[in-house]
Amino acid sequence: MMALSCLLYILDYFFFGKGDEIVFGFIGNLAFLPIYVLFVTLMIENILKHHERQQLKRKMNIVIGVFFSEAGNELLRMLITYVREKEKLVSGLGISDSWQTTDFKKAANLSRQFDFTIQNDIQNLADIQAFLFAKRQFVVSLMENPNLLEHTEFTDTLWAILHLTEELTIRKNIKNTPKSDLDHLRGDIRRAVSLLLREWIFYMKHLKKSYPYLFSLAVRMNPVLANNDPVVHS
Repeated sequence: MMALSCLLYILDYFFFGKGDEIVFGFIGNLAFLPIYVLFVTLMIENILKHHERQQLKRKMNIVIGVFFSEAGNELLRMLITYVREKEKLVSGLGISDSWQTTDFKKAANLSRQFDFTIQNDIQNLADIQAFLFAKRQFVVSLMENPNLLEHTEFTDTLWAILHLTEELTIRKNIKNTPKSDLDHLRGDIRRAVSLLLREWIFYMKHLKKSYPYLFSLAVRMNPVLANNDPVVHS
């Protein structure tokens, strides 16, 4: 490229013989070079980075969708039954096709402000223990996905679920757990269900915006509601 540039300048001087104009034009182009570099690095590079972030966000949402389809929805359905006064929470999470951005924002605020106190009487822990044990390898495989490094909230949710999995599966006789140990497990359940619910709300918002046909089924199978039904009724 340098040789070609020199050759063109020589040809210009040979045919037109205006050396002062050539020097003037060269210095003018050289003066513009910093502006050109600034434009390329700050403008075009930012556009490319924005495109990369959008692609990464799309990949992360695919991974999150697989998680909820495979394990997250069922786990949320099981854990939310332990939440005390869950009716106050459920009343604001009846997501429908008519929901707009403001509705999802209200639901997200509700999930952040709600006190996820877990009931003292925890039953059927053996069912959750068996479910989490069956899904443990699946959750671990999600943690190995490098795309999730950019999504700290979802990563924290997976960590909370993995910790609850370890706490439950390591206990050989979960049915005869003493009260002191149940209090400890209640804290782990509270952490897992609160993080899981928040991620579910954001995921439903994503489906509403990008995949309406998936959103329709997700609304009908809302794990928070007790009367969910996949059948479309008139």
